[in-house]
Amino acid sequence: MIVTAERTLTLGHSPDPDDAFMFYALAKELIPTRGLRFDHILQDIQTLNERATRGELDISAISIHAYAHVCDQYALLPSGASMGDGYGPMLVAQQPFSREDIARSKIAVPGLMTSAFLALQLWLGKSARELNLVVVPFDKIFETVHSGAAEVGLIIHEGQLTFQNEGLVCCADLGVWWGQQNDGLPLPLGGNVIHKRHAPELRRGIAEILHASIQYSLDHREPAVAHALQYARDMGHDLADKFVGMYVNHWTLDYGDRGRETIRRFLGQAHAAGLVPRQTELEFV
Repeated sequence: MIVTAERTLTLGHSPDPDDAFMFYALAKELIPTRGLRFDHILQDIQTLNERATRGELDISAISIHAYAHVCDQYALLPSGASMGDGYGPMLVAQQPFSREDIARSKIAVPGLMTSAFLALQLWLGKSARELNLVVVPFDKIFETVHSGAAEVGLIIHEGQLTFQNEGLVCCADLGVWWGQQNDGLPLPLGGNVIHKRHAPELRRGIAEILHASIQYSLDHREPAVAHALQYARDMGHDLADKFVGMYVNHWTLDYGDRGRETIRRFLGQAHAAGLVPRQTELEFV
């Protein structure tokens, strides 16, 4: 890819330790970017999902669930995946609840376009209109459950490691369930996309730059984790390092055949259940 003049592209990602770790080299300008500059826009994943439906950002982290709604505008980049490999979003409460109890309960969820919410619907065999929901920012889920505004909370991000500190119990781990039902495949949660308004050559170049950023962080783990710590809510170094390891790993460098297969299954099962608008054809850069 040849770029003759400096060009700035918008890059949206979450203000979370794993995304901060992933984009450390770009944020600190530690790798060559071939004449490109990146304007980092930090917003929660539900907001990024909504912005993607409007095609606002050049490059963005989004939920795999949301990709079913924006695949006409965006292509998936081969690196940047967040996979729940034997773990994933959890349903937590102040006391144990069965699946049947949860289906009848008021559930706090972090966004209707998150992959966690799509997995919840598949797990329950129910659509959003059949559930009693309250949508709150992901970092308000614990508070919502403690206040009684919801009986059950669907937690993502670092809440998966800190819910016990909140005096809550895990009623179900959707990543575990998905693997049990799907030949041990990881639950596909998030990915990076690039808008199709950009020429294929530019898309490929950006894919290589993002791959290099992730590889740099994996090769320089300590400074990258130190950078990520500023976004670690209620986590010290060791817990943040563990969280980063859960969601920035070999899956993140490249989906591979199994990663692509699990996305096909996830969105295919969702389409069969009437939970996404179209049978999604995956388009990777």
